Amino acid sequence: MKPIELELWKPKQADPRYMERAGRRSAEEVFKELEQRLDSMGMLPDEYLLLDRDWQDGTLIPEGADIYVTTDYGGSEGVYLDAYLKWYEDGKSVTKSYFTGKTLGETGEDLDRMFLIASAITKAFHGYGRQPESGMVLCLNAEEKEELIKALVEKRERTLVQTDRVEKLLRRAAESITAYMDTVGERPLRISDFDKAVLAVRDGELEAFKELLPRVLERADELLGEAAGRAGAVGTKMAVCLLAAAEKITDEAYLAASKRAVDIGDTERVRFLMEQYQAHAAPPRPEYYGEVIDYACGENKAMGHQLIAIAPKEWIAAAPTGLHVRMSCCGELIMSQMLLSKGLQPGADTPAVLQNYTCSKDRLWMAEQLLKRGWKVRPDDYLSMDICMRNGAAGAAKHLLDQGMDYDQYRAWAEKHSRFEIDEQTANEVQQYWNDLHPQEQSEGAEQETPQLEGMTL
Repeated sequence: MKPIELELWKPKQADPRYMERAGRRSAEEVFKELEQRLDSMGMLPDEYLLLDRDWQDGTLIPEGADIYVTTDYGGSEGVYLDAYLKWYEDGKSVTKSYFTGKTLGETGEDLDRMFLIASAITKAFHGYGRQPESGMVLCLNAEEKEELIKALVEKRERTLVQTDRVEKLLRRAAESITAYMDTVGERPLRISDFDKAVLAVRDGELEAFKELLPRVLERADELLGEAAGRAGAVGTKMAVCLLAAAEKITDEAYLAASKRAVDIGDTERVRFLMEQYQAHAAPPRPEYYGEVIDYACGENKAMGHQLIAIAPKEWIAAAPTGLHVRMSCCGELIMSQMLLSKGLQPGADTPAVLQNYTCSKDRLWMAEQLLKRGWKVRPDDYLSMDICMRNGAAGAAKHLLDQGMDYDQYRAWAEKHSRFEIDEQTANEVQQYWNDLHPQEQSEGAEQETPQLEGMTL
């Protein structure tokens, strides 16, 4: 198999026969591709394989980084596998944990199997050496040996039964189901063309996928989800082939496929699917783009921010207003401003957004900034004014008055509906600002209250 790249490459413009660096991949995207490759080989640790938190949310692989793996017994139980990234900064070596794997067993066989997994990881990144492999190493426990014998007997009798263990053994024996089919010249299991296509996706067998695709187009909806969720460049190529061959994909399936692309951390693939949506989804909905971006912001904040930045106004304008709530929770002022500039108003979520941006003194200026930059609040949204008054956000409250809210009507509403104590200093400041905005009304009110005595005005 082709080694997993830690960097992005593209053909040189001057001479396409040669490649040049085109940037760095995200650590999460690389991890997802490795995870799928190990799964396709039946080489995932039986307990877990977890990416370290520091490498999530779109963090890029450091330039010039390399990977190495260690394996040992755990301090209390199980066998552990630890992968590290190593690179140089300012001439000094830097080593940082990348991901961890664990198996529950503690026997010598469990240790051997974990070393085989470590070897598979090393090969995935560094290749299989200069000489072609002529043999292979299998480490089977008692149950796997029994399943292997059972599978061979059933194959001889042509009464094969599909089980997870049998599939894992076949994958490990040939490194992929499709490779096994080519070797033995017959199906190892009684599977349909669609099942073969799914296996080809999971194994990264592009040519086998292309050959099977014309026979499974009636299930293109399901297959797009598999291709979109397949990490690595081969997954993108499969998605491109499928969209070119299929007539239309249901909106529901297209949205699900886009979310699977988000899950593997591939921003470019998500962007590609969003760009192709109008041409391939049936029926297309304006809300689709916002739903994908909202999902990305929840699962991969860095990706979500990138999508918001590149999205045209029509993509953002139809997004769910909850995007503003999500940004305000984290104090993401720049992202909130970008959503406003592209036509998305908080709408019914205005009170929630105002609460998040006025809940602490160090955020008050953010609320004022957004109200200056185009955040529109309904003149009768007295709950939003009430939030400003109780949180001491006099500046934000003044902006609401500037937008047309009537302070006298708010006070009448507050007497009946407000359950919170208003900040006295804020109330005085806002009242004075309201008086300054309507000096004529105040003087007329004073004249009406002036007492009359025997024709003379006091």
